[in-house]
Amino acid sequence: MMKKKEETANRPDNTAFTQQRLPAWQPMLSAGIVIPGFLLIGMAFIGIGVALFLTSQNIQVLERDYTGDESDSPCNTCTHSSPNCNCMLNFTLSKLFEGPVFFYYGLSNYYQNYRRYGVSRDDSQLSGDLTYFKNPDSNCAPYRVDSNSVPIVPCGSIANSMFNDTFRLYHIVNGKEKEVPFDGKGIAWWTDYNVKFRNPSLVNGTLKAAFDGTVKPINWPKPAYELDPNDSSNNGFLNQDFLVWMRAAALPDFRKLYRRITQGDYAAGLPAGNYSLKITYNYPVLSFGGRKKIVLSNVSWMGGKNQFLGIAYLVIGSLCVVMSMVMLIVYAKFKFPDDSS
Repeated sequence: MMKKKEETANRPDNTAFTQQRLPAWQPMLSAGIVIPGFLLIGMAFIGIGVALFLTSQNIQVLERDYTGDESDSPCNTCTHSSPNCNCMLNFTLSKLFEGPVFFYYGLSNYYQNYRRYGVSRDDSQLSGDLTYFKNPDSNCAPYRVDSNSVPIVPCGSIANSMFNDTFRLYHIVNGKEKEVPFDGKGIAWWTDYNVKFRNPSLVNGTLKAAFDGTVKPINWPKPAYELDPNDSSNNGFLNQDFLVWMRAAALPDFRKLYRRITQGDYAAGLPAGNYSLKITYNYPVLSFGGRKKIVLSNVSWMGGKNQFLGIAYLVIGSLCVVMSMVMLIVYAKFKFPDDSS
């Protein structure tokens, strides 16, 4: 009797939900549904692929290598010179390079995704916590402290290896150089600038005082609070170039945004003509077999130039159409008796 009461107590309620009597719908994947479905999906993918491919083809891209390892390279002399060596890279545009134009620097054979390199940073320090200015995270080693045991801010391999070549672009008009204005505001990710990275609280009203008792990264020519002498809001950990560099690339060949060309006479783009790019050559890459380049590009509704995405859609769409044809042939030849009329 007790056993029967226990079974009754543990029995689920007699409702449609607990007794699984709710109405349900289960698709019956017949040939009349699957074959047209594959065909429609394939046609849709092919249409999207054609649109993506044609759009990508219309995006203008200009790349120029300036590594300088070739004897005829304009930057060859700078590979063996002291820092801040200047070289000129000349190029010609045969037609309007439509704006807005994005100016990138590119590096090859550079593994920012290497694990030890990627973790060599102190996120608490980069969020403005002064406690970690005096005691950086151990992951920053060997760029945690200098030879005198003074803490390095910002510490770590990523910050220490920050890209420091600089560029100035000139348009040659009637034999005279006209500088093309660069816009460096807002080139970093919004989340990096507004959430992830923060400057420390001002000490005595200055950012410099917050860095007292620390030293700059070994390879930096200037400390973090002097990265941009022309704009005080673009210093410290909120410097746009610093933020762009600190977002590590996933692949060994990558490019990072340096500036945009959106102002003045060049808001609509770069007119056809001759141009000269003045490069301040600082960043060494030949020691590890790397290469450097500059990239000019515009964008479309789908972003930058990317032929792979359009080709991928075309391939998948074509496979869906082919499979629908194969299934139609198989069904017509081997259909089951109960499906025949």
